[in-house]
Order: sequence, then C-alpha cells, then structure tokens
Amino acid sequence: MRLFHRFYLSALLLATGWLSGCVAQRTLPYLQGADYSVTTPVAVPNERLLYRMQPGDVLSIRVQSVQPVLNDMFNITDTRTIAAGGDPSNLFLSGYSVDATGHINLPTVGRVKVEGLTVEDAQEQIQQQVGKFVRDANVLVKLLSFKITVLGEVRNPGRYYIYNTQATLLEGLGLAGDLTEFGNRQNVKLIRQTPTGSEVMLLNLTDPNLLRSRYYYLLPNDALYVEPIAARANRANANNLGIVFAGISAVVLVLNYVKLL
Repeated sequence: MRLFHRFYLSALLLATGWLSGCVAQRTLPYLQGADYSVTTPVAVPNERLLYRMQPGDVLSIRVQSVQPVLNDMFNITDTRTIAAGGDPSNLFLSGYSVDATGHINLPTVGRVKVEGLTVEDAQEQIQQQVGKFVRDANVLVKLLSFKITVLGEVRNPGRYYIYNTQATLLEGLGLAGDLTEFGNRQNVKLIRQTPTGSEVMLLNLTDPNLLRSRYYYLLPNDALYVEPIAARANRANANNLGIVFAGISAVVLVLNYVKLL
C-alpha cells in the first residue's frame, strides 16, 4: 500500500508539472482583434520607412546598353548566382562598397556620393554619371547588404539576406520558420542600428496595432530576439522531475523486491 501511494504521488506531481508547462491557446494567434471580418477588409495605414545609404553598405550595380564592352566594365556582380543556389555573402566580395566618406568608386566614372540617398535616388544619381560615358545606358541598383538576424524561440534561428526593400516583421520571422509554441509573442525585441548607436523596441505580435507601428517594416542589420515564455522552463523542470521520480520509483521497487527475498 505504501508503494502504491508513492507511485500515486509521483504521477500527481508529474502531471501537475506537465500541465503548468502547457501553453494557453489564446496567447498564440497573431494580430488579435474584434474588428476583423470575413466579408470586409480592414484597412491599416502605415508609411514605410525609407532606408538611406550608409557607409559599409554594399551595392549591386548593373549597366545595360547597346555597348556590351562598356557594360561588362561596370557589371562586376552577378545577382543570378543567388537564384542558382550560390552563397549570397560572396556578392560582398565583388559588390560596390560605400566607403567611410559615403562614396562608391566606379570604373572610369570615379567616386559617386550615395550616402543619405535611397536606393532609387542612388540609382538615378549613378545613371546620370554613367550616362556621361555610356550612350543610352540603363542602370539597375540593388542593396546587397540587407540582412537581418533572428534569434531565440524560432524554428530556424540565424542570419538571413533579404532582397525585398519592403520586408516586414512578419516576413522576417517567416524566414526563420516562425515562432515555436514557447516563443513570447507579446514581447519580441527588435534591435536596430542607428547613426548614434543601437535602439531596442518591444513588439507585441498579438496586438493588431502592430500593423501601424513604424517598426513593422524591417531595415538592414535589424536583429529580432524572441524570448521564451515561462512554460518553456516549467516543462523542462517537469521533464527533469519526471526523470527524478522515475529513478526514485525504480530504487523503491528494487528495495521492496530485495526485502521480499
């Protein structure tokens, strides 16, 4: 009878620990709100932040014209290697880097100031300068150094390159495979680099007002950290507790068997 009580107590404690590690369903959905409808879309205005070039950025510049020899002089990068499964970081070795003074150095053209310009403005500026040497040139400029880092309670943490200048917070988390069930959806840290240092913003994925936030759109070098909820530690403790009680129960069984002998 005493042995039965020990097993009963062990099972009860283990069940209690396991239940305390369960995640409430109401904490899982994103963008919760009573205004959403299956018939009428809800419009949420949000002005996208325009990224402006900074020293250290890397650009892909491709020139198209009726003069192939001159085109090749500028086209030192080939973004098609990404589609072929190449390593995006290799493009940094051949891209045009923005130096400490905010300039890029183009063959024949020389130094062109791009710091403080958007990608579209930089493309227009470079096209004007290239047009002085290449007749009827069409210039395409892409930002190669748009990468983010996603850490914490996501399925695939790591560093990700983005080739969409309007990437959102949800897209960034999607690249990392989304949050695990133990990710704290109400307290996601966004770490953003600024000219004066770093800033940290706490974002609530369950709040529909997130769509209005100026932090909804990602910028180059953003880092996202998803902290674990308490249930993660509770479940780990419950598992450890189960192992301990299983060991104790095994010892009790052996001792009782020895006594019977």
